[in-house]
Amino acid sequence: MSNGQVAVGNPGVVGLAGFGLTTMVLQFHNVGWCGVGPMVALAFIFGGFAQLAAGFQEFKCGNNFGYSAFVSYGAFWIALGIIFILNNFNIYHADGKDIGWFLVAWTLYTFIMWIPAMKIHGAMAVTFTLLLVGFILLDLAHFGYPDLTPVAGYELMLCALSAWYMMASSIYAQVFGRSVLPLGKAWIK
Repeated sequence: MSNGQVAVGNPGVVGLAGFGLTTMVLQFHNVGWCGVGPMVALAFIFGGFAQLAAGFQEFKCGNNFGYSAFVSYGAFWIALGIIFILNNFNIYHADGKDIGWFLVAWTLYTFIMWIPAMKIHGAMAVTFTLLLVGFILLDLAHFGYPDLTPVAGYELMLCALSAWYMMASSIYAQVFGRSVLPLGKAWIK
């Protein structure tokens, strides 16, 4: 770079990768394709730790949206992993309503983040819209409509793919030196 500036990486690519992959594997569980073991491991390492690290780097970049999103959802994954471990070892059993209220709180946080997501660009708006709808479906599934769990699973797979799309867009733009995967216009001016 000119003028003595040093190029820095975009921490969002790691945060989006961790969010997308961990979300995808949990949905594989929610639709019945695999057990929870792979998700629990990812919840601590990729969805949890990697997203936390990305969020702390977003702080250094001055990006409050990325800072809040990656640190918060990183903490979400770690907390969910702990819930599954506590249940597995019968330390404390969180029933469907316990997890339901946990998810309701995250639905409210996601709603707050959904509004600024619509001002960033179209891909961010799509990702947060899918995440919000997915949380609402999971809330309903935990409060009396369990048949909605696989519906949420398939819907949240789209959310994970959308996060990966944003990740790929950023990586490809740097590697190819131009925009390859457009992110679309913001939904809010």
